[in-house]
Formats: sequence, structure tokens, C-alpha cells
Amino acid sequence: MNRRALGTVTATAVALSLACAAPVQATAAASRHAGRHPAATADVWVTTPDRSELLHPRAPVAFHQGASTQTTITVDPDRTFQSMDGFGAALTDSSAAVLSGLAPGVRDDAMRKLFDPVQGIGVSFLRQPIGSSDFTAEQQHYSLDDVPAGQTDFPLAHFSIAHDRQRILPLLRQAKRLNPQLTVMATPWSPPAWMKTTDSLFSGRLKSDPAVYDAYARYLVKFVQAYTAAGVPIDYLSLQNEPQNRNVNGYPSADMPVEQEVAVIKILGPLLKKAGLHTRILGYDHNWITHPGDVGTTPPGEDPQTDYPYEILDSDAATWVAGTAYHCYAGDPSAQSALHEAHPDKGIWFTECSGSHAPGDTPEQIFRGTLTWHARTLTVGATRNWAKSVVNWNIALDSTGGPHNGGCTTCTGLLTAQPDGSYTTDAEYYTIGHLSKFVKPGAVRIASTNFGTTGWNGQITDVAFRNPDGSTALVVHNENDNPRTFAVAVGDQSFEYTLPGGALATFTWPKSGAPGHVAQPLPLDGATATAGPAGGSDAPLAIDDDAATRWSSGQAQAPGQYLQIDLGRSTRFNRVALDSGDNLGDYARGWALSVSDDGTTWREVRSGTGTGQLTTVDTPGTRARYLRVTATAAAPNWWSLADVRLY
Repeated sequence: MNRRALGTVTATAVALSLACAAPVQATAAASRHAGRHPAATADVWVTTPDRSELLHPRAPVAFHQGASTQTTITVDPDRTFQSMDGFGAALTDSSAAVLSGLAPGVRDDAMRKLFDPVQGIGVSFLRQPIGSSDFTAEQQHYSLDDVPAGQTDFPLAHFSIAHDRQRILPLLRQAKRLNPQLTVMATPWSPPAWMKTTDSLFSGRLKSDPAVYDAYARYLVKFVQAYTAAGVPIDYLSLQNEPQNRNVNGYPSADMPVEQEVAVIKILGPLLKKAGLHTRILGYDHNWITHPGDVGTTPPGEDPQTDYPYEILDSDAATWVAGTAYHCYAGDPSAQSALHEAHPDKGIWFTECSGSHAPGDTPEQIFRGTLTWHARTLTVGATRNWAKSVVNWNIALDSTGGPHNGGCTTCTGLLTAQPDGSYTTDAEYYTIGHLSKFVKPGAVRIASTNFGTTGWNGQITDVAFRNPDGSTALVVHNENDNPRTFAVAVGDQSFEYTLPGGALATFTWPKSGAPGHVAQPLPLDGATATAGPAGGSDAPLAIDDDAATRWSSGQAQAPGQYLQIDLGRSTRFNRVALDSGDNLGDYARGWALSVSDDGTTWREVRSGTGTGQLTTVDTPGTRARYLRVTATAAAPNWWSLADVRLY
């Protein structure tokens, strides 16, 4: 990959620590013999796009004392973000038919592969359709309260989950036995036809009638009660799958404007509470942005409501809403972070994305494309943007991508049932499995420097979690097609690792074997940055707490180039990390660190020769408002700073 036209990017990467003697240069083999302290080790599992490794356990790698010479993922276990509910897919009617159609022994093996945390990947979150979706094995679509055309059923006398008792509920109960920590969310694709303006499960919206809103709320409560009585409590409930999707292809759907969803929530919330149910309501349940097709089908004279989730959380129904559910089919995961900033008191759940492919793609193309897109966009991208869950679409399909009744003709599942009665695991099994097997319900995401992007920049992208037992799970994806070497640092220890092109890996280490002291980072909220004589407009990117962005000199390194930070007030710091990120070779060949109290009079506190991507400078007891890093040597490479951190 050519990162830019200017300059030759070298492959060397080095870190410098002035806190100790010359740093130990580590490899997986040499690190086992490093230092006088007992070495902590990380277990490793890898999946590659060519299927040569599929959640394959590799030899453990040992942490060693000191810094690394490579692009470094710095893990900070003391800086925490959202807690996690789980990871999985949907047990659609089609998935239930596929799994039920396997021979009993094969089916039990498939269920263990999916749900058992030890023998399988420990799927910990399921999204369950209420009634029919496009992925139904039935010839006729259905709701849970169907009556003849022209009739109504406001008492809900015809409500029944008899259909689900045949295949769906037995599989759900088996899943909960295999993984007692399983979370279940439920979502309808359409209200019963008699409640809708079309008198059909297709298209239309709820009739604008308070009695209909009340009936729909009671319908959802009856579903939760019936499933709970059948041994499958419902943890979360959304009111409508994709409430702005009006251009559907022959399967149940409904247009549910914000005002209707708000009206129903205001009835549903108190009803759930009165019934003693602990089911929590999720709003929206649609794409990261309103799909252009949905905007285009907005009825004449109506607002396209492109800020739908904000309107829900800004409404008087918000008191009953736990948060927002998102899908992947338009936009990108940054929309989740934007909503979190606006409503930090509400949660975010990612609840649907299907692997798909172009007609004629080979199995190899499908696996590679799905693995790499899902790895960077969902496994890492969704979780780094506040998602408490990552949930794919069908958990199992047959070899034709079905059965389905309308809708997607090229979707894939976690498992595929083959014509000979066996089953195979698909790319989504691994993108979910690298999370669900190692990141337990109740885990908390923790800070880690990240260099990749969901839009693909060919760099290393990652996300880290601390489990309830104190262990750590770090998931890393190499976005590049070529092998990439990187380091992982926790406190004063690190290890190096090389991943094949496109590979996905999970590293875990126990609390008892965790590396030592971790310095406390200082927040740079309110700080500003400038630079000269070149690249000044990008200076704020060096202090935005995002190593996927960078300030760069934009030209060959030369003495006198500098980045300057105004901390906003006099601040005491003991260490400065100058991280050039994953732009290989863009570290300063020589540098000087100076501080000032007024931005005019400067005193140099440290200087040195740059030798790698991460330079750590110890400055014990330093207090200043201004910090300046100046290049003191020439080099043909640009000088980049992806992340400047103070401790």
C-alpha cells in the first residue's frame, strides 16, 4: 500500500525510554528470557483470511521489561468506557429451521460450537424476531396475532406463540443452558396487520389511534410474558425493526415515525413496570445514518427525520428508554460516538449486520471480504464507538443463503448447513468469536491506542477489554494485505507480534499475570496545539486522543520544525509519550523537549536521538503550561505525531 506519493517510508520502528537504561529489544522468543522480573505471558488466537488458521491457538508470547522498536499499542487498564452485554446474532425462523433440520448429534455439536464458552465461541447475545421477518422458512408471513382481513382483536384474544414453540423456543432454551449468561433482545418486523394503515404485514404504519398504540404496547408485553413463561426471559425490546425502511422486498415491515414510537414507548414503559418485567426498551434499531433510499421514500410533506435517535432521546419518552440500537447498512460507527456525546447517560447497542456478497463471488472471496470488513467495522469499529453489543443477522443459513421469504438473497450466517447434512463455519463466526469467546458479559472496554480506521487505512486497529475476573482481552486486526509487526505495552512491559495480512487476533492475559505499574495519563481536554514552519493546520490531530489521525510536517524532516501544546494552565507531568503511530519511519531522527510558563521564555528539559515510532521521555517533577517538541536532525521522511500523551 502506498500511503503517500512523497518520500520513501522505511520499515523501521523504535521506542526510547529515558526512565531506564537502554531498552530491551524484544522478540517472542527472546522475551521469555528478558529481565529479572517474572515474565507475564499472553495467550494468542489467530484467524487468517485464507482459512489456514481459524481461531487457532498459537504459542503464548511473553511480556518483557522495557520498550519496543515497533508501532506500539499502549493498553491502559485504568481508563474505562462502556460495559459489554454480549456478542452474537439472530435466531431467525430460518436459522431455527436450518438448525432443527440437522441430525440430532450434528445439531447438538453446532449448538455447542455456537454457545458453549469452552467448546465453542460462547455466543452471549441473541436478537429474536417477534413474528415473521424476511428470513422465515414459512410460505406465509405471520405475526403473533393474526385475524381474518377486516377484523380486529383489541383484547388480543388470538395472541399466540404456538409457532415459536415448535423450533425456536427449544433452541433458545438449549442456548441458555449452554451459556447461562446469554442475553436475549426481541424485535418485531411488523405489528399485526389489523393495527396498520395497509391492513397488511407489508409496508404501512400504525393507524393513528391511541387505542391502536395501546394494543400494540400490550401485544409486546404479552410477548415478553409468554417467552418468560416459556423459559426465555427477554432482556431488551425494540418497537420496530428499521422503522424508516419503507422500500422493502416482499417481507414484513412498517414505517414508524418518531411521534408514533414515542407514543407507544410512553405506554409500553409503564406496562412493563406494572407487569414486574425487567425488560429494557431500545429506541430506533436502524442504520448509523438514515439511508438515502429511506430519505427518498419519505411521504410528501413529512420530515425525513434524519436525526431519529436524537429525537427519541430528547423526547419525554426517554425516561423509559435504555438507549439506542444501530445497524450497519448506511453510515459508519462514528455515529454512535456522536450520539454518546449528546446523551452519555444512555447506552448504545449494535444489533444487526449481515455478511453479504456479489453474485458469482467465490467462497474464498466471500470469506476474505466478510472477515476483513467485519473485523475493522464491527469487531473493532462498533466496540470502539461505545457499542455494548455486536450482533450479526442470521446465526445459521443453508448453502443457498436461505431459506428466506423476500429480502436478502446474498446474506451469510455464522454457520452454513451443507447439503450432505454437515455444517461449516463462516467468517462471521470468527469475527464474533474473537469477541464472544474472550470478552465476557460485564466486561468493560479499556483504553488502547488505535491506528486503523473503519474506512481502511492499511494499519493496525484494535480494541481492549477488562473482564469481570480482572483478565484482559485485546483484539487486533491487521488491515494491511501484508504482514505487520507491532508491539503491545502495558505499563513498563511489552511484547512484539507479527500478524499475517488481513488477520484477526485475540490476546488474553490473566489478572494474576498482568504487567506492572501503569502511569496515570493526564487529560488534554481544553489543550490546543500549533506547529511550524509546516503542517500547522493539522497540529490539533496530535492531541485528539486518536492515533489514527496525525499531525505531519508534510515535508522532509529538518531542524527547527516543531509542535507546540498549550495545556491551558500550569500542569505537573512526569512523562511525555511522543507516538508517531503506524506511519512507519515518521519518527523524529533528533528531538528536543522544551517547556515554558508563558509561551515566550523556554527551557529545554530533554533531548535525544529518535530511534522509533514511540519515544517516551521521563520528565520527573516538571511543571509548565506550554510544551514544545522540536526536530533537531534532518531526514527524508516526514515527521508525524499521531498521539502526544502526558502522564
